[in-house]
Amino acid sequence: MELAEICRIAMRRGASDIHLKVGLPAMIRVSGKLMPIPSSPKLTKEVVGRMAWDAMSKGQRERFKETGDLDMAYEVPGLGRFRVNVFRQRRNVGLVLRTIPSDVKTIDELNLPQVLKEVALTPRGLVLVTGTTGSGKSTTLAAIIEEINRNLAHHILTIEDPIEFTFRDRRSVINQREVGVDSDDFESALRAALRQDPDAILVGELRDKETVEIALQAAETGHLVLGTLHTLDAPESINRVVGFFEPHHQQQIRYQLASVLRAVLSQRLIKSKAGGRVAAVEIMMNTGSVSECITDASRVKEIPDHMAAGRKVYGSQTFDQAVYGLLKAGKITEANALASVNNPDELALRLRGIGADDWDE
Repeated sequence: MELAEICRIAMRRGASDIHLKVGLPAMIRVSGKLMPIPSSPKLTKEVVGRMAWDAMSKGQRERFKETGDLDMAYEVPGLGRFRVNVFRQRRNVGLVLRTIPSDVKTIDELNLPQVLKEVALTPRGLVLVTGTTGSGKSTTLAAIIEEINRNLAHHILTIEDPIEFTFRDRRSVINQREVGVDSDDFESALRAALRQDPDAILVGELRDKETVEIALQAAETGHLVLGTLHTLDAPESINRVVGFFEPHHQQQIRYQLASVLRAVLSQRLIKSKAGGRVAAVEIMMNTGSVSECITDASRVKEIPDHMAAGRKVYGSQTFDQAVYGLLKAGKITEANALASVNNPDELALRLRGIGADDWDE
C-alpha cells in the first residue's frame, strides 16, 4: 500500500489524521476516534521507511538524519495537502499526517462566532489563537486570513512550519514562507517580515522569547500579528507569553501585552450531532477591565468573569458559554456538552432553569 493511496482512503472516510507505525495497519482518526483502515496490512519497517524517504526532499532527509524528527508538508496531486511529522521511535520510523482541506473555509462556513470578523479586520495589534494539538487552530486562523483577503487590500505575510493552507489572492496579496525551506527559522523570518511592508503577519507558532519579542514589536508598530499557542484558555495564554521572559522583565511585558493584545481565541472540538466535530471557541476581547487584569499578575484569574459579563456588549464568551450556545443551537448533545465544559454542575443547573439567564442571547 502506497502513501498516496492511504491518504486517498483517509480523505474519503473523513479522517483528520493518519498514523503509520511499524507492526500496525495504517490507522486513521475519524471524529476523534483512532481506527485501522479496513483490510490494511501490518506495516513493515521497510514500507514505512520508504514512505517517509520518498515524501522528503534531499534537504529534509539530511535534517531528519541529524535530528530524528521533521515537520514538513506532503501533497497528493488532485487530492490535497497534508502536514506531516516524521520521527524515530524504538529505532523505527513513524509518520503522523494531518489532513489539510484544499479549500479555505470562511468564518461563516465554519459557523464560528461573528465577532471573529471584527477581530480579523482590526487594523493592528496581536491576536492569539490557542488550543491543544488538533483543536482546529490552523483552520480558524486560515478563516481569519481569508476574511482579511476578501475585504481588505492588504499585504498578508505568513510564516509557517510547514505551510498548511494555501490561499488565492483576492483583494489582498498573500506571501507564504515556510521555515526550513524559505527561511532558516521563525525568528529570522519574522525579523525580515518587518522590512517587507506587511499589513498582517501570521506566525505559525509563538514558541520562544525571541519570536514573542518581535511579534510584540510588530504589533506595536502598526501591524496585525496573528499567532498560536498551545494553551487551553486566555489566562493561561497570558501567563505563557509573560513566562517566556525573565522575572525582572515580566512587568514591562504585561504593560506591553495589555497595550497591543486585541483578542485571545481558545478553542476545543466537540463531537457534533451531525457527525464530525464542531469548535467551541472561548473569546477574550481586550477591554479596559481585561487590560487592567493583564497588567496585574494577581488579577489574571479574574479575566473569565469579565469575559462572561462582556458577552452581549463585546462578543466575548467563556468556553462554557460557547458550549452552552452550541447546545442551545442543537449542534451538540446534552451529554457531550456536560462532558466538555469546565463546570458541568453549573451547566446542569442552567439547563434546569436555575441560575441567571445571562448566557442566553
